[in-house]
Amino acid sequence: MEYFIGIVPPPEYGKQIIAFQRKWLSNRLPNIIEPHITVKSQAGLNDDMTWLDSIRTVCNSFKGFSLTLTKPNSFGEAVVYISVESPEIYKLHSQLVKAVSPDPQSSNRYFELDRFTPHLTLGTTEFGMSEIELREMKDLAEQALLRIPTFKAKFVRVYKFKKSGYYKLEDFRLM
Repeated sequence: MEYFIGIVPPPEYGKQIIAFQRKWLSNRLPNIIEPHITVKSQAGLNDDMTWLDSIRTVCNSFKGFSLTLTKPNSFGEAVVYISVESPEIYKLHSQLVKAVSPDPQSSNRYFELDRFTPHLTLGTTEFGMSEIELREMKDLAEQALLRIPTFKAKFVRVYKFKKSGYYKLEDFRLM
């Protein structure tokens, strides 16, 4: 994955999430990417960068909106995340996918459109955690992360992969 688009929680919540992630020394995720909610996967986001103007156009006409981080959940035994509630995130996701127009196989492969589940990943087996650690993380997350209230998404961030992690390429303000 070279590029993707995410929503970043406010810095004070991001710090709280990273502190929680770092309780597990095996969790390499906070070394690779800041806490975020993926709103558009890499499908169709290629190195020619022609899609950036389409993303800008969508963001210029999409109002900022509220999101709520709710409860911990998992994708099987390999990923623990915090669920996200917001009707608007589905609309933004759909508009971004439509603007980029990835091929249907890529959209399906990267869980877009009807397969989209907005979430904030806490840990994965891919980045060093065991299934036992992930179960423990999921159990502890509910109490540890209860103090993260609803927040407003004011921009989306385009990420680019460089060497050993993902970095901000550009932020696009929402209307």
